[in-house]
Amino acid sequence: MPFLSATLDRVKPSPTVALTGLVAELKAAGQDIISLGAGEPGFPTPKNIREAGKRAIDEGKTRYTAVDGIAELKDAIVQKFLRDNGLVYETDQINVGVGGKQVLFNALMATLNPGDEVIIPAPYWVSYPDMVRLAGGTPVIVESTLEDGFRITPEQLDAAITPKTKWLIFNSPSNPTGAGYSREAVKALTDVLERHPHVWVLSDDMYEHIAFPGFEFTTPAEVAPSLIDRTLTVNGVSKAYAMTGWRIGYAGGPKALIGAMRKIQSQSTTNPCSISQWAAVEALNGPQDFLEEAVQTFLRRRDLIVKGLNAAEGIECPVPEGAFYVYPSIAGCIGKTSAGGALIATDEDFSRALLEETGVAVVFGSAFGLSPNFRVSYATSDELLAEAASRIQAFCAGLS
Repeated sequence: MPFLSATLDRVKPSPTVALTGLVAELKAAGQDIISLGAGEPGFPTPKNIREAGKRAIDEGKTRYTAVDGIAELKDAIVQKFLRDNGLVYETDQINVGVGGKQVLFNALMATLNPGDEVIIPAPYWVSYPDMVRLAGGTPVIVESTLEDGFRITPEQLDAAITPKTKWLIFNSPSNPTGAGYSREAVKALTDVLERHPHVWVLSDDMYEHIAFPGFEFTTPAEVAPSLIDRTLTVNGVSKAYAMTGWRIGYAGGPKALIGAMRKIQSQSTTNPCSISQWAAVEALNGPQDFLEEAVQTFLRRRDLIVKGLNAAEGIECPVPEGAFYVYPSIAGCIGKTSAGGALIATDEDFSRALLEETGVAVVFGSAFGLSPNFRVSYATSDELLAEAASRIQAFCAGLS
């Protein structure tokens, strides 16, 4: 349409959001659909957090707040960064946004000029490249490999840096792979960044608390304190505390950057929901035993789905270190034809045929920048995961 902005030509709708909508439509039409696409825990928000939200309503805490967060929540975030990551921030170095996604968007909008480059390891969360484009920057995609555990190497990072590089977006454990960078692997990357003082680090730590035994979570500013003045450490309560709908994300970073992000936010959403902010205070300051219980559940489900997928002909599924995703390769399925007559030329073909012929919904790998793969979210029940794995095995067995 001629009155729409040319900016829209640079981006595409989120494939994961589109899949969620499609699944809802199919279920509403009465179809038997198992959705492994949504990236949100299947648990209810813990009771103490829900009660804090209710108290906020009853106590009349339903008015506008400071643009980027109430003082009590900023204090809780400061203590969280110190307690969990050894990072020291003042409250004026904290930004609270409407989910981690807005925090990332605000940072990119506040810093990118036309021609600025942002290094994004692939596979990546679907929104990273499009947020960069919306902000006027240029995504520079660095592809990892299954053989390297879906982790980029320091040599790859060094080769991707140019005088135009503004940011590296770093995500561990990762969406979509669940791959985590060890302390040594993070140090290898920060050693490269220390040689390039014009490059900033945007560390998306949203899955920090969903880390499995044998993997120690670390964040770049913790491993390399010299980088803290050019690092934005982003986190939130959505994944760890099963609070996706509450929409609270946050970040710690240099005062000038946080101030610029606050300026952007003041002319968009202004403050996050006041009720959600008080619930987030309880999430960060209250009992943390829920986290270990959640990790144990996710660990069991991870092992279940990895075993089930590796039993499917033509699929290779590595074991992730964290988050609640797996990112299996379907290289062994490409070029074949499904029992329903669909030619599997791409991972998008595979995902479409799988949904149409078995009712299992997954997200195709090209949406995340690396093919031929697909992403499974195993944040659902053991029973549904077992049934989905059985259907995928049957689908793959029917390929010829």
